[in-house]
Amino acid sequence: MPYSKEHKAQTRARIVEAARRMFNRHGFEQVSIDQIMAEAGLTRGGFYYHFGSKDELYAAAVARFAEHNPHREAVLARGRMAPRELAWALVDVYLGDGVFGDLDNHCPLYALPGDVARAGEMPQRAYTQLVRGLLAVFEAALADEPDGAMRAQAVVSLCVGGMVLARTTDDGALRKTLRAASRRQALDLLGAG
Repeated sequence: MPYSKEHKAQTRARIVEAARRMFNRHGFEQVSIDQIMAEAGLTRGGFYYHFGSKDELYAAAVARFAEHNPHREAVLARGRMAPRELAWALVDVYLGDGVFGDLDNHCPLYALPGDVARAGEMPQRAYTQLVRGLLAVFEAALADEPDGAMRAQAVVSLCVGGMVLARTTDDGALRKTLRAASRRQALDLLGAG
């Protein structure tokens, strides 16, 4: 008896979520289809029923973060905020210790940039959508500023760049100061100073 559409969708979601976690922790090249399927509690045989390639799965895993971003959801759970307040809160959370320490839920923007650059068109398209989504939050906060779009891009660059640099050093103090400096500059650009 064939599986229902609902079962297929649930299985696909399970694979994507397992892949998202594993790609965040280990990177695209270091994770095999077999490992992802095992993490999802499935066998390799079912992979091609859901995906045409590892690149297609990678794109789905990157896009999944846009659909279910636990850090943004935590900010939104605080209640209704004006666009600028939302932007300030997002910077605080994004560059905070909680996000930095949560390897399974790292944002693909800072967890996977090198991998995405080499991965191909589908993952890059999904990654671009994440960049545009983050930009939209900051652009809304700076909508009344003549240079708001440029400042929003600088804020995204500070948030992502600060986290990339912090993740790649083995000096705990430097990790903190890189994120603190990025946070301060991003908030200044958002008018929180």
